[in-house]
Amino acid sequence: MPSNLDSYKDDLRKLVTQGQTMINDGYFRDLEEKRTLKKKEKELKDEVHGSFETDYQKWYTEACALIRQVLPERLDEFEALYKGEGRRKGITAITYNIQDWLNGIRAGVNPYTDEKRYEDFGIAFMRFQTQMKIVESVEKRFESSLFEIKQLVQANLLDSELEVARELHKNGFLRGAGVVAGVVLESHLCQVCTNHAVTIRKKNPTISDYNDLLKKKDVIDVPNWRFIQRLGDLRNLCAHKKKREPTEDEVTELIDGVDKTTKTLY
Repeated sequence: MPSNLDSYKDDLRKLVTQGQTMINDGYFRDLEEKRTLKKKEKELKDEVHGSFETDYQKWYTEACALIRQVLPERLDEFEALYKGEGRRKGITAITYNIQDWLNGIRAGVNPYTDEKRYEDFGIAFMRFQTQMKIVESVEKRFESSLFEIKQLVQANLLDSELEVARELHKNGFLRGAGVVAGVVLESHLCQVCTNHAVTIRKKNPTISDYNDLLKKKDVIDVPNWRFIQRLGDLRNLCAHKKKREPTEDEVTELIDGVDKTTKTLY
């Protein structure tokens, strides 16, 4: 099961690269208004021209998904730069947003001066540049020592508890070992939900509840959801009196699976 942190970093790199292409599009538009472009500049401008309108919606959708998972406290700000904040009485230089530009809404012209009332593209593009800064700040989230320390402490605690499970298993207490491993898994999934701002409404959520919520919010994919579901089933076999006892191999599978999950899902 590949680490979802690695997956997020890969998605981030793609978003930054695509966003930089759109930044270049705006840069050459602005430069072209100020002076005649040199031959090389014109070639570069032609390569990226129109990418802002063509690529923005896809970029925005994917960026929102990433920020929702990794930096949820900035999501409202990010969305407001696209569509504004709440209802507005009219479209002005202050309320104009990226969505307006993409929908073809343009600034009116002053009948006396024959000039635009405000620089519509300039305002929309400035808002996009702010969005890019937010996306780029996600990288700092990954590199933050506080974030790493929190994850390290959590991992060390869970490792200690898993060692207890392994010792119980070694001494033949299979049900006890499985129950302890299940507690570790449940605790870790709860922390993952917290990391991704996943709301938990149930008073006493189970492994299955956490697993379903993480899948619903696209924190994990279907194969990983099935993997955790299997671990939950094994935990239930250990925790509840069934027609049969859990086998050594099943408890080993549970402990190893929980260990893997705690080290690859954050």
